[in-house]
Amino acid sequence: MPRVLSLDPATYTRHACHTRDRDWAETNCYSDVIIEMLHGLGHEPLAGMSFTLASDWEVDQWTFFKFPHQDVEELYGLEIHEMAPWRDLLRHVVDQVAAGRLVLVEMDSCYLPDTQGAAYRIAHVKSTIAVNEIDLDAGRMAYFHNQGFHWVDGDDFRALFQLDGLVHPRILPPYIEVVKPLPRGRALAGPELLAGALACLRRQLDRAPASNPFPRFRAAFERDLQWLVTEPIDSFHNYSFVTFRQYGANFELAATHLRWLAAQGFDPGAADCFAAISRDTKAMQFALARAVARKKPVDFAPLEAMAARWDEGLSRLREALAR
Repeated sequence: MPRVLSLDPATYTRHACHTRDRDWAETNCYSDVIIEMLHGLGHEPLAGMSFTLASDWEVDQWTFFKFPHQDVEELYGLEIHEMAPWRDLLRHVVDQVAAGRLVLVEMDSCYLPDTQGAAYRIAHVKSTIAVNEIDLDAGRMAYFHNQGFHWVDGDDFRALFQLDGLVHPRILPPYIEVVKPLPRGRALAGPELLAGALACLRRQLDRAPASNPFPRFRAAFERDLQWLVTEPIDSFHNYSFVTFRQYGANFELAATHLRWLAAQGFDPGAADCFAAISRDTKAMQFALARAVARKKPVDFAPLEAMAARWDEGLSRLREALAR
């Protein structure tokens, strides 16, 4: 039975980033799976979250934030690279896991039981999982996804891999990556991990938007609102996923990263700025959903406050790193 880590979904404890007291218990599928994967490997994912500070308004959506592969290599000694799916997916997964490599692969959430109440048996939605264990005889698989570590078996397992005639349309093969230790790499710890995290932070701040993204987002949102109010509420939910939820969850992770840095001895006093953006975005999203559904006027004032907090947070970080 190929397996990378000796973990049991029944006893697995998820990372603190995925606890119920968070503003955003889930962020996006790729960041969430990397958080739990690193946690399962015994690493601290909070050290590698400075990429959140480079988030920007990307014309029609906020940055789909992801752990940069360079940061994962430098901090955790792990290489992530793409695979070419030249044969059936199941064979790829079995062989790579047997070689001691976690497999990051896009799967159909319709057959992932951990999405119960969202996509499971309801909708075909692609989502990235990290396969840790696969048992061909039992027809089951253990995988990291969203907020934790899970099992899938039975008809769901067969549907995911299109076995026994349970074929559903797939236009293209899934995107696959493997995770393996660098030949001479190692995970940093203690003062070295802090130094590495600060090096990543400096690099990510150099990539931060040259201008405040919130005024640009507000201008786009004011235009988009004209058609949103004519659409069914599902359109607003789709829009919200790539806008409010995307940057709200991003900046909550930014605040959590900065609080981790503070606990290690580097505190620029910027965490509260980004935590406020996250908190106010969640409140604004709920208010907007009601306003759009009822065709009521929208209050844009919270976006002005978020813009000010973004400026303050970035300024404090740059000042602290310049000392």
